Amino acid sequence: MQKEDRIVLAVVKASGKQYKVAVGDFMSVEKLAGEIGAKIEFSDVLMIEDNGEVKVGTPLVSGATVTASVVDQKKRKTVLIFKKSRRKNYRRKNGHRQPVTILKVENIRH
Repeated sequence: MQKEDRIVLAVVKASGKQYKVAVGDFMSVEKLAGEIGAKIEFSDVLMIEDNGEVKVGTPLVSGATVTASVVDQKKRKTVLIFKKSRRKNYRRKNGHRQPVTILKVENIRH
């Protein structure tokens, strides 16, 4: 079997959340420090699947890392916050845009 035919998936813990990624995938995580083009390495790998062979960590897979590069730093869509009290003439409208980092997965090493 050639190396290009291999399917490698990983479950990574980043910013307190878990993401299932493969090489070439884009992932949107909470804001991370780094300029566009910078490399970020995640060592918190919870699971790796390599052509059907699954390695599950307890809690982490030892020696496994996922390398990604920063594609963009931007903000998500606006989340509206609306408060209202009936019959009291109380209405407040507010909004929030969470900053995010867009990453492209470059390599999964295990």
